[in-house]
Amino acid sequence: MRATLMFTAGDVRVVEVPEPTLQRPTDAIIRVTYACVCGSDLHPYHSLEETPGGRRMGHEAIGVVEQVGSSVEHVRVGDTVIVPFAWSDNTCTFCRDGVTTSCLRGGFFDGALSATQAEKLLVPQADGTAVVIPEGTEESLMPSLLTLSDVYLTGYHAARTGGVATGHTVVVIGDGAVGLSAVLASRLMGAATIILMGRHEDRTALGREFGATHIVAERGAEGIARVIEITGGEGAHVVLEAVGHMPAYEQAYGVVRPGGTISRVGVPQYEEAPVGFRSLFGKNATLTGGPATVRAYIEAALPQVLDGTIDPGRVFDRELPLDEIAEAYRLMDSREALKVLIRP
Repeated sequence: MRATLMFTAGDVRVVEVPEPTLQRPTDAIIRVTYACVCGSDLHPYHSLEETPGGRRMGHEAIGVVEQVGSSVEHVRVGDTVIVPFAWSDNTCTFCRDGVTTSCLRGGFFDGALSATQAEKLLVPQADGTAVVIPEGTEESLMPSLLTLSDVYLTGYHAARTGGVATGHTVVVIGDGAVGLSAVLASRLMGAATIILMGRHEDRTALGREFGATHIVAERGAEGIARVIEITGGEGAHVVLEAVGHMPAYEQAYGVVRPGGTISRVGVPQYEEAPVGFRSLFGKNATLTGGPATVRAYIEAALPQVLDGTIDPGRVFDRELPLDEIAEAYRLMDSREALKVLIRP
């Protein structure tokens, strides 16, 4: 079968690899029908060191179940399923607490075991991981359903862990697909003012349609000053950081109001960050966020897509076949595309 491998920064190829086989009784194998490139895929695209065997890429998928292990009871051959970016049994102590990305028997797609930018995918802990899409669902809804594997529910996770509530002022840092999803989720949660910090006009236009009330294109000290001005000198109740680089974090603690919350879902490209008096401590600010616990949210979000309450699939502005995935990476890296849908 064909799969996407990255061999070093900027070197993405579709190559022939062995077909996946069931490894455990709890596994399933799906034929991937929809995948995509994530903004977080661009981190290794910029920095991956020489990897002679290549690194398997992709962690978002919809597909049709082709095989199931002997212990799989709830997912059946022929089902069309959403596969979140992390697998989990959905029964361990952390899963029961909703922290499915820390499942005791879980793991993350990408890398050596299994990845979604491919024709087929091995899904560990299939009963706990895969979510069945109702039979007869319109094909036109599949892009929005695909966002439930990561991007929309990552934006939702930012808003939820940040405690966005009715009447709040929210700042979203980053106009990528996750940032735009955070705008959409914040609107649904009742935020009164949503300030999107981004400078790509085609993206911020979609942000306005999703619910942003203000756009701030400035960055750094100028961007912080503009947000403080918009908020009447107070800052934001909640700041949703969807980038992962230090300048975005610095903007976040610069615009959060005293007693406010910063929620980070952009994968941090740093280990050390200010948490002292001038950044968080002096404001009594809370820092939260992390890998989105997507599996804990899918059942609630699925009906919202099916009944048209939300249409998060609008973040996809290009579609390419798997053979052209290197072009998908290039388009996203150059900001010529917001998010690229891949059809294996």
